[in-house]
Amino acid sequence: LSIEAVVHTLIEAIALVVLVILLFLHNFRATLIPALAVPVVLLGTFGIMAALGFSINTLTMLAMVLAIGLLVDDAIVVVENVERIMRDEHLDPVEATKKSMVEIQGALIGIGMVVSAVFVPMAFFGGATGEMYKQFAVTIVSAMALSVMVALIFTPALCATILKAHDPHAKAGLAVRFSNAFERRFSWLTDRYGKVVSGSAKRPIRMFLVYLVLVGIMVSLYQKTPTSFLPDEDQGSLLTIIQTPPGTTAESTEAVLRKVENYYMNAEGKNVASVFSVRGFSFAGQGQNMGMMFVKLKDWKEREGRENSAQAIAARAFGPLMGGIKEAIVVPLVPPAVTELGNSNGFTAYLQARAGQSHEQLLEARNMLLGMAAKSPKLMAVRPNGVEDASQFELNIDWGKAGAVGLSAADVGAFLTTVWSSSYVNDFLYEGRMKRVYVQGEPDARTGPEDLALWRVPNGNGDFVDLSTIASQNWVFGPQQVSRYDALPAMELTCWGPK
Repeated sequence: LSIEAVVHTLIEAIALVVLVILLFLHNFRATLIPALAVPVVLLGTFGIMAALGFSINTLTMLAMVLAIGLLVDDAIVVVENVERIMRDEHLDPVEATKKSMVEIQGALIGIGMVVSAVFVPMAFFGGATGEMYKQFAVTIVSAMALSVMVALIFTPALCATILKAHDPHAKAGLAVRFSNAFERRFSWLTDRYGKVVSGSAKRPIRMFLVYLVLVGIMVSLYQKTPTSFLPDEDQGSLLTIIQTPPGTTAESTEAVLRKVENYYMNAEGKNVASVFSVRGFSFAGQGQNMGMMFVKLKDWKEREGRENSAQAIAARAFGPLMGGIKEAIVVPLVPPAVTELGNSNGFTAYLQARAGQSHEQLLEARNMLLGMAAKSPKLMAVRPNGVEDASQFELNIDWGKAGAVGLSAADVGAFLTTVWSSSYVNDFLYEGRMKRVYVQGEPDARTGPEDLALWRVPNGNGDFVDLSTIASQNWVFGPQQVSRYDALPAMELTCWGPK
C-alpha cells in the first residue's frame, strides 16, 4: 500500500511539474521538452537500480519523487535560455541552442556536482542508518547524473527540432492573450513581493523577533511530533512466533500451530492466502517447544483499506492469539521495512548484569521489567527473545576415580560422543555409491539416564570400567542458551512497538 501511494505521488508530481511549466513558459512545445526528459531520466534510473541489485521500495521511490523537481530544473534551464535567446536576439532554434549551451553547460555540470556532493556521503554511512539511506542516496544521485546528461545531450536536440522561431507579427490568439494577462498579474505580484521584502529589510529588529518566534514554533512542533526509526510497510506477509513452556512435547507444539493456523484461515480468511508453519525452530531459538509461522496475505488489490493492512491484521491477532491460547506465547509480527534490519519491526533492548548478578538474579529482574512493561500504556507486546530456562541432565565425572582406573578426559568424552551421539568411522563402496559408516549405541540402550549403568568404558590397558563407578547424575534447572551484550551477561527483550 505504501509503494502504491508513493507511485501515485510520483505520477501527481510529474503532472504538476508539466502544468507549472506550461503555465509559466506559455508554450506547449517548450513544455513538451521537459516532459519528455522526465521519463527518459526515470527509465535510466530504474536501469541503474536494477544493475546495482536495488529493489523498488519506499526509500527508492521517495528518492524518485524528490528527484523529479531536481531533474526537471536542468531541462527548464536549457529551454528557458534557448527561448530567451530566440526572443531577444531573433535567432533560429538551432543557432539559439548552440549559443545557449555554450553559456550554461558549465552551470549545469556544477549544479549536478553540488547536489551529488550533498547526497553521496549518505551512501557511505555505516550501521542501520547506512543500510537505510544507501539506496536512497544512490538513487537520487543517479537521477541527478542522468538529468545532467540529458540536459547536455537530449534536451538541446529537442530544442533545435521542436521549438519554433519567434514571429513578432503573429496574431494574438486566446493563448497569447491569456499569457499576457498572466504575465501582467505575475509582474504585479512580483512587485508587491519586492516591496514587502524591501520594507522588511528596513526593520531588522522587528523581523529578527519574528524570526525567533518562528524558530520557537518550529522547535516546539519538532519536539511534539511523533518519531520513528522506519515507517511501517505492508509487504504482503506476517510472521508469528510460537513458544510453548520448556519440556513441552513436539505434539503439543504442533497442536498450538494448528490453532494459530485455524485462526488465520478462518478469522482472517478474507485477507490470508496461505500459511506455512515450522516446528522446532523460530527466530527466538530452537527446540521442540519452539515454532513459527509464515503468513502470506492476499494481493493488495484484494484487501484495500487500512483495516486490511498487515499492521491491522497483526494488531487484531494479538488478543485472540496471545490471550486466547493459554498454553503458549504466540506473537504475530510484521516484517521490517528493510530485511537487513532484523526479523520484525519494533525495537530490541538488552538487560545487562553490570554488577555481576547471577543468572537467577538477572532472570528475576527481567521478569520484573516485563511486568512493568505490561502495565505501561505506551508499549505493546514486550516479550523476552530467546529460549526459556528448562530442566537439564547433568553428568558429573569424578576425575580422580577416572584417573585411578586409567581413564582420561579424552577417553570419557569420545565414549559419550560415540554412544549417545555418533562417530564417523570410514567410507565403503556399495552398489557404485560411497556410503559412510557411523558407530552409535543401540536405541534401547540410550533412551534414559538410567541406561548409563549399562555401559562400560575401555581404558588404556584394554580393560572395561563401569561408567556408573566414576559418574554421578542429577537433574538441574538452568538456561539453555547464554547471551551477552558488550561482553556482559544479558537478556534480550523485544517490543512490537508503541500502542
